Parts: sequence; C-alpha cells; structure tokens
Amino acid sequence: MVRRSIHGRFLAAFALAGFILGVAGCQGGGTGNILNLGGGAKKEQPDTGKVLASDLLGYCPKVTLKADTGSFNKYIKGGEEDPAKLAYQASIGDVTRSCNRAGGMLNMNVAVAGRVVPGPAVAAGTINLPIRVAVVRGDEVLYSQLHDYQVTVGTNATQFVFNDPNVSVPIPAERSLQVFAGFDSGPTKKKTAE
Repeated sequence: MVRRSIHGRFLAAFALAGFILGVAGCQGGGTGNILNLGGGAKKEQPDTGKVLASDLLGYCPKVTLKADTGSFNKYIKGGEEDPAKLAYQASIGDVTRSCNRAGGMLNMNVAVAGRVVPGPAVAAGTINLPIRVAVVRGDEVLYSQLHDYQVTVGTNATQFVFNDPNVSVPIPAERSLQVFAGFDSGPTKKKTAE
C-alpha cells in the first residue's frame, strides 16, 4: 500500500512536471517547440502596401490656401455684387494632401473640404465649383489644373470634399515646392511637369 502511494505520487509529480514543461514550451519562441504553438520560425508576410520608413521621412509639401481663393460667390446673370441676386457662396474650410514616390516622381493626392451656402437667388440643382490645384517652385509652375467640380445644391447648406489624385512632379532635390488649392474662375488650362 505504501509502495502504491509513493508510486502514485511519483507519477502525479512526473505528469505535473511534464505539463509545466509543455506549457512553458508553448509560450516560448524557440525552435524546440515541438507542437509549434505560439512560436517557432515566423513566416514571411506578403507585402500588403505597408508604409515604408522612406515614406514617413520623405518630403510631402504642405497645401496652402491663399486668402483670396478661399471663397467664391456666384450671382445670377446681371446681378454681380447685388446681395439680393446672390445664387450661392462657396467656401473652403480645410486643405490637405498625401504623398508617395515612384519612378523619380512625387505623387500627391490633394484634397479640399468646404461648403456651399445658398443665396436669395438660388436655383436648386447642380453647380460647378472652379477649384485649382497648383504646384510651384519659385516662379516655375510644375503642375496646374483647374477642375469644374460638381456639387448639388438646394435650399440648405451643402458640404463637399474634392480631391485631385493626379498631382505628379519630379522629386525635388530640396524642399522647395509650394502646393496651392483654392477657387479660381480663370480659364481651364492644364500645365504639368515634363
């Protein structure tokens, strides 16, 4: 009887020690993990468009909204500057951008957020907002595009978000680029870097 008790305790202690070693092995990251649970050699994950350190540290010029391009008033024909004949007033509240690099080019997606407030002479429907995105270096225009961005207006204020994902210029040697976005009622001309 004593023999069985010692033998039973020995087996119980051996089983407990084996369990502890098994659990410790499962939590370790070594190659001795027989069950390969929670450790072992890590498999290479496929590239899923992750952000590289060069992208984080890379130059991405800020977008500037000039004071005279932040608002746009549209009057009905023959009613310029008459508040009673204001069709709508559009304003830009925020500008931003994102950048990436490929093939020696700096590619930007420039975004503009704003709202359109109807005036006394509003006609519900679709309007075109003249939004220009430009990239300059000193006096040199590297990119300039005037967009006719369509917004549907009614009797209440309407918010809009516009973006130009096609801004592409050669990567500059120095941080000398200026990016502008705002309203421009000038002619629709496109200039891009060559």
